[in-house]
Amino acid sequence: MTSKRTLTRWAGLLATSAIVFAACSSDGGSSAAPSAATGGGMEELIAAAKAEGTLTTIALPDDWCNYREMIDTYKSKYGMEVNELDPNAGSNDELEAIKANKDNKGPQAPDVVDVGLSFGPQAKDEGLLAPYKVETWDTIPAEAKDPDGYWWGDYYGVLTFEVNTDVVENVPADWADLLKPEYKNMVALAGDPRTSNQAIQTVYAAALANGGSLDDAQPGLDFFKDLVAAGNFVPTIAKPGTIAQGETPITIRWNYNALSNKDALAGNPDIAVVVPTQGRFAGVYVQGISAYAPHPNAAKLWQEFMYSDEGQLIWMKGYCYPIRYEDLKANGKIPAEIGDKLPDVTGAVFPSLDQLNAAKDLITQQWDAVVGVDVVE
Repeated sequence: MTSKRTLTRWAGLLATSAIVFAACSSDGGSSAAPSAATGGGMEELIAAAKAEGTLTTIALPDDWCNYREMIDTYKSKYGMEVNELDPNAGSNDELEAIKANKDNKGPQAPDVVDVGLSFGPQAKDEGLLAPYKVETWDTIPAEAKDPDGYWWGDYYGVLTFEVNTDVVENVPADWADLLKPEYKNMVALAGDPRTSNQAIQTVYAAALANGGSLDDAQPGLDFFKDLVAAGNFVPTIAKPGTIAQGETPITIRWNYNALSNKDALAGNPDIAVVVPTQGRFAGVYVQGISAYAPHPNAAKLWQEFMYSDEGQLIWMKGYCYPIRYEDLKANGKIPAEIGDKLPDVTGAVFPSLDQLNAAKDLITQQWDAVVGVDVVE
């Protein structure tokens, strides 16, 4: 395998909340990776996928980026079954599931993965992914995809505070507020910072608000050490149930997860979603097809559906910025009732892939030594 590809620095967010990528030129067609366009067209792909009959996914919670609607629409549109493995798995868990099932064509072998950006090149280097390019490949920014088609960006969002206001009287506005005594036993992560992309990047974001930088994630670890010392940190992986019950009343999550949960709870309890003043951090997730997929054609059809205009708008309805956002916007394909619901995340920053890898290595390897707390279910 080739070495990990270095991405250029992502550009900031405009005041309109539209993300503009640096050098949005395409490298589409630069390799011989198969696609529906080059491999016989969509009709043949649909027929081949239907012959397989089933798609196996992993780590796709219903309220994550509107995946419930995405899965249900795929099933009804193409007459497919979807076998959903461990919706709450982290990015590392997804790669481990591929490794553990290399020789297994049964229901525990995932066909596709949706992982944090830094996990895409890792999976490629480990030989876990098969190359493929969707028909809309050229509209995916070059910085958000592997040129050989082994992984490609799907959506992005920013980290926010999801706050149960039935429990929390004063809603925190910024990272420094989380250290206040009034938030004792209230602040939680949405994953294990040793394995979960969302949790790893939360620690990284905390660094930006506490004297660190995209090249220095250490202050993020120090911040969580202080949070533990203050008695404010809850070492439980936060989920919608723990948030609603007040067990993790302040949870740091991607904006799309927090806003979807707010909608689902419908005021019982009341939820506030806060984009912090400092340390506004944006994260990209990527798709990939397992090199050992039991249902490779179903996997390809799944990708084609998600990267169609229809699929991209389904993600956007779940408060995610789909990776083809700029293309959809330029062509007037975003309904106002969907686009207007996205939060203002002006000033959010994107780390490069090298920066992400360095931060991930630091955080996963030093969490135990610096913070010293297990974050568990």
